[in-house]
Amino acid sequence: MSAAAGLKAATVKHPDAMAPVIRLLDELRELTRSAGRDDLGGRLSMVRARVSDPRVRLVVVGDPKNGMSTLVNSLVGAEVSATDSALSAPVIVEYGPEPTATLVRTTGSGRTERQSVDPLDPAPALNAEGVIRAEFTEPSALLADGIVLMDAPGGHTEDNTTWSMIAAADAVLYVAAAGTELTTEQIGYLQRIQQICPTVICVLNMIDIYPQWSHVQQRNRDLLDASGMGFAVAPVSALLHRQAASAGNYQRDVESGVPQLIDHLRDYVVARADTVALDAAVRDIRLVIDHLALGLRSEAEALRDPRRRAEITAALSSARAEADQLRQRTANWQVTLMDGSTELMADIEHDLRHRLRSLVRDAETEIGKTDPARRWKDFGADLDARIAEAVEENFVMAHYRSVELCEQVAARFPADHRTPPLPDLRLNNPGEALEPVQPLEPLESAKAGVTQQFLSGLRGSYGGILMVGLATSLIGMSLVNWYSAGAGVLLGVNALWDDRKSRKTRRRAEAKVAVSRLMDDVIFQVGKESRNRLRAMQRALRDHFTDIAAEVARATDEALRGAEEAYAKYGDHGKDRVADLDSRLAALHALRERADALAPV
Repeated sequence: MSAAAGLKAATVKHPDAMAPVIRLLDELRELTRSAGRDDLGGRLSMVRARVSDPRVRLVVVGDPKNGMSTLVNSLVGAEVSATDSALSAPVIVEYGPEPTATLVRTTGSGRTERQSVDPLDPAPALNAEGVIRAEFTEPSALLADGIVLMDAPGGHTEDNTTWSMIAAADAVLYVAAAGTELTTEQIGYLQRIQQICPTVICVLNMIDIYPQWSHVQQRNRDLLDASGMGFAVAPVSALLHRQAASAGNYQRDVESGVPQLIDHLRDYVVARADTVALDAAVRDIRLVIDHLALGLRSEAEALRDPRRRAEITAALSSARAEADQLRQRTANWQVTLMDGSTELMADIEHDLRHRLRSLVRDAETEIGKTDPARRWKDFGADLDARIAEAVEENFVMAHYRSVELCEQVAARFPADHRTPPLPDLRLNNPGEALEPVQPLEPLESAKAGVTQQFLSGLRGSYGGILMVGLATSLIGMSLVNWYSAGAGVLLGVNALWDDRKSRKTRRRAEAKVAVSRLMDDVIFQVGKESRNRLRAMQRALRDHFTDIAAEVARATDEALRGAEEAYAKYGDHGKDRVADLDSRLAALHALRERADALAPV
């Protein structure tokens, strides 16, 4: 066990020194609450929690792959932060007589749970999904001095978790690589950190890898000084420190620079904890007071202007007129949507029937000109292509007509409310809508064979032979003779011709019936698909504009209520409001003077 195991965590912030600033923070929070500035009140609550904590909160931040986790492990003397991990969760380490490790993670129901893990091998648990943060206790001498070390997740400078940890910190260690000087983005990032936490130490890590680290250190100091940030720049090698500690090599440990960094933290952060905490708190208090005073002063100056009452009265009248106008415009949007949807469905169905009827007429004309049996398959393929084209054009028309309907309904609302993203009614593949449609029926009358044609000719020739043979028998000729045979041939050919003509007529009639049945099936199937899509569009518009109508009504009521409250508050009682504002400004001025008196010299 480490020699620090017998120690107790020191109290580095003295409650007596922090009591005046805590009272000041409580009074200022009341003023922010009465002014309706919950954002400033939240910041003051965080400042109060920071100064009330008797320990020093030290946050380690920086870009990934710069050795932040390795530095944290070196400062603590234990493996508490995962290195070379794709997942990154905040790590909080504080003093404890025995090593412990606890993970705070989310459960499937959205709640959080605390799970104890092995403090000697926490890496597998840290790399698991759903970990919010990891909390460790270690018997470290540095932690026993009263430091709470927090390792912020690296990677994104806009991460809310990182900025929340910076806002709750007394000091920040910014870790950068010793191989390159600070970039413009890093300088800007450090300036943002300084605005929230004024005590910052820039750590150049991995000096054992980059021999030019001394040049980079001097260059970074120049860049920080030029930017108005006189931060200390500490060169270290966290990995070299861990190796030297394991080997007991004091000389290499000194070369790592980590002992010097720890001494700097003890001398300029821990030993000056009260001063550091007061300085940061006073900065935040001044900032909040300035924000509040600016708003109150602007309002007081506006109320002292005699034109202000006229503006408030005019604003109330305008708000009432606008509210009445909006209510009238939005009152009948549902009627517009319902009537428009009904008319749209009727027009789309009529357009589909009209297009298909035109195809039927064209098909019947083509059938009447030719024998449909000769190219019935080609005719069916061509007809299917024309049907698909007509259906596709019908759905395109439905889409653009639905967009027009949406614009008509949207016109009932204020111009700043945009139309919703409508479902696209157009067909990418018309075959999907036509898939349930049965194909064009084959022609049954086109199946006449040679035998049927032979029998038809035989029946005609038999009548000719019999009729002419009987006539010639009266002059003494036999029943079958040249004349009766010739008559049989002529009448047989005529019967065969009449049979073919009759079959062609039947095929044409049968083809027209098949086309008609196909169109009826297309209208039935495609009409159902069209109505389903139009109803989905209607539901999407209804849901969207229902939300818009509720939002408009709520915004209108709030605007009218705000105008009425402003008139009741300022219209007839402007002098009372000015007196109240002056009183609050005087209270803020007094708080500012007390804060200035608390500021370290």
